[in-house]
Amino acid sequence: MRAVGYRRNLPITDPESLLDLSLPVPEPGDHDLLVRVEAVSVNPVDVKQRAGSNPHGKPRVLGWDAAGIVERVGSAVTLFRPGDEVWYAGSITRSGTNAELHLVDERLAGPKPFSLSFAEAAALPLTSLTAWETLFDRLRLTSASTGTLLVLGAAGGVGSILVQLARQLTGLEVIGTASRPESRQWVLGRGAHRVAGHDDLPGGVDYIFTPHSAGMIPAFAKILRPYGEVVAIDEPPHLDLLPLKSKSIAWHWELMFTRALHDPASTAQHEILRQVAALVDKGVLHTTMTRRIDGITAAGMREAHAIVEAGSAIGKTVVSGF
Repeated sequence: MRAVGYRRNLPITDPESLLDLSLPVPEPGDHDLLVRVEAVSVNPVDVKQRAGSNPHGKPRVLGWDAAGIVERVGSAVTLFRPGDEVWYAGSITRSGTNAELHLVDERLAGPKPFSLSFAEAAALPLTSLTAWETLFDRLRLTSASTGTLLVLGAAGGVGSILVQLARQLTGLEVIGTASRPESRQWVLGRGAHRVAGHDDLPGGVDYIFTPHSAGMIPAFAKILRPYGEVVAIDEPPHLDLLPLKSKSIAWHWELMFTRALHDPASTAQHEILRQVAALVDKGVLHTTMTRRIDGITAAGMREAHAIVEAGSAIGKTVVSGF
């Protein structure tokens, strides 16, 4: 089967940073789906893994977002059957989605929204899971929740769906941060009540979502109300949280791979993706795809990685079709 991967940690400008590969078709385990991948998207985790995880010359396939069609199922699979259209992010411990055929545990996959193309759907799984778990697992919010949520980097992949979920499924006032006119307009279009500049954060907020925490803790301590809460998805070294103590501010980590790593029997992500698909098909939520690259090839994936590395993209970049 065709796939895209890497053998050495190289800058994305190097033509060998990502390579076209020919690999054996994997064999499904008991709970696995063998999925024919139709579209994938690129996330910051792909860039981090390509730069920091050394495969020592062996081919490694990246990718943790996919939409495709089930080709075969393992002996214990009950949630899907061949021919079903699915979407998922999968597990960081397994070979990635940038392959013609890919294995995913059925409990991590959901039914693809019927109203979206494969490309439009591939933009959403990882970010939707991250955003959903942030709001409803980490912060334990409900439709009756009120207060103010500040979403840092609201025009990015996670922010673009987090703003939609918070606006549609809670009673929170949603404030997103953005700087450029086009990113500010995008955030307002996703449902934010208002937009703040990255360097002009509003005070008196109850909750913060942050993809960039380095150097921000004193600012968070200042703008959060007493007993406020922060959810972070990054991992800056030497993070000092003590400034948050006097207000009894809670700090949460969110990693959507936690369930695959530590609770593999859970069907929670299957159910989340099912609920998100239903909301998309009802027109409540919308795809965050803003750019589509044709061809899951080394050249196409290098282009997508370069866009993500630049750090200024709005929404998600999707690569579709082998």
